[in-house]
Amino acid sequence: MLSLKDRVVLITGASSGFGEDAARLFAREGCKVVLAARRLDRLQSLAEQIQKEGGEAMAVPVDVSQKNDIELMVQSTLDIFGQIDILFNNAGFGRHGWLESLDPSLDIEMQVNVNLLGVILVTRAVLPHMLERGEGHIINMSSLAGWIAVPTYEIYASTKFGVRGFTDALRRELARTDIAVSGVYPAFARTEFSRHSAGAANRPRMNFLRRFSMRTAACAIAVIFQEWQTRCKRHSVFRRPPSICFSGHSPC
Repeated sequence: MLSLKDRVVLITGASSGFGEDAARLFAREGCKVVLAARRLDRLQSLAEQIQKEGGEAMAVPVDVSQKNDIELMVQSTLDIFGQIDILFNNAGFGRHGWLESLDPSLDIEMQVNVNLLGVILVTRAVLPHMLERGEGHIINMSSLAGWIAVPTYEIYASTKFGVRGFTDALRRELARTDIAVSGVYPAFARTEFSRHSAGAANRPRMNFLRRFSMRTAACAIAVIFQEWQTRCKRHSVFRRPPSICFSGHSPC
C-alpha cells in the first residue's frame, strides 16, 4: 500500500462529522490537509489540533454554493501547497419533511445548491489542475439515500441520486486519464446531520438503521485512495475506482 505522506487533500465540510474525522486521519497519514467549510472558528480549532499532533493543516472559509468562494478556496490551496492530490467533496446537509411543508428557498433550493451543485462546481474548479498534472483522486460523499429514497427525504435523496450519477459519469469521462473518481455511500452515522435536519417530528422513526462511527467512514475514505493507487489500471471506459457503501457498522 502506497504512502499518503505529503499528499495534499482538500476537504469541504471539514468542520464536523465525516469531514473532520477524515481530516484527522489523512493528517496522521502524513497528508497536508486543507480544511474548508463555512464555520471558520471550527476549522481553525481543528487545524490547531492537527498541528499540535505534528500534522500540517490550513483553514479556508468557503460556502460551496458561492462560485467566488470556491475559486478563492482552490486558488488559496494552490498558492500555499502548489497542488491538490485528493479532493473530498463532503459538504452537505439535510432538510426533511413533507414536501408541501418545505420552504422553497431554505429547504429545497439551498439543499440542491450545496449538496449537488456544490459538488459539481468544486470538482469543476479543481479538475483543470489535476488534468494539467496528470493525476488526482476525487472522492464524493453521497449517501444510501442516493440508492434508496424514503418519504420526507425526497429533496435530500434527489441531491444524492444526483451526486451518484455525477460520480459515475465523471468516472467514465476521466477513465483514460490517471484521475480516479470514487463515491462513499453511508447510512445513518453519529454526526450533526440529524440535529440540522428539519421536520424530525414528522418523519417516520428509523431506529432499525444502526449508526456507525465516523471513524469507520474516515478509514474507508483513506482506503479508497490507497487501493486505487496500488491497483493495476487498465485503460477502459469501464474501469472502476473503488466506492464504498455503509449500512450499520460494516462496509457492504
